[in-house]
Amino acid sequence: MPKVTQPAHQKGDFLVDYEEKVFEDVKAAPGEKALVTFHTVAFEGSIGFVNLLQATRLLRKGFETSVLLYGPGVTLGLQRGFPTLGDEAFPGHQNHNNQLIKFMAEGGKVYACRFALQALYGHGEGSLIPGIRPISPLDVLDIKLLHRKEGALIIDTWTV
Repeated sequence: MPKVTQPAHQKGDFLVDYEEKVFEDVKAAPGEKALVTFHTVAFEGSIGFVNLLQATRLLRKGFETSVLLYGPGVTLGLQRGFPTLGDEAFPGHQNHNNQLIKFMAEGGKVYACRFALQALYGHGEGSLIPGIRPISPLDVLDIKLLHRKEGALIIDTWTV
């Protein structure tokens, strides 16, 4: 077996060039919009949390950004905690909630489908994080169509 001659990595070392940016830093023109949709279950993989971070980044780039939670995506917007609401049962337990709260505090809009909330997951509107706007299932397509008409960037997220 060949002998390793390089020193082991140490805490604080950089393994990649994190400062190089290949593409220009795009900012929104006045009035530009973005919509990020979620049809994914909270905690079933990283896509829900990653795209909440993307939605926040779009907002900070100047896009008027909305998040649509529908189907299993409504589970991202539920208040959670254990043993009581707001308590973090394990590290990262409140990641989705905290990111949604931060997103809304910075001006983002969040919508949740009432059909999925009640019919699929047995929750009422009171289960949602305060600030999330419940919408009719008939609005799910219309919010997408309205954003399309306005030339918005639309990121659709699905997991199965």
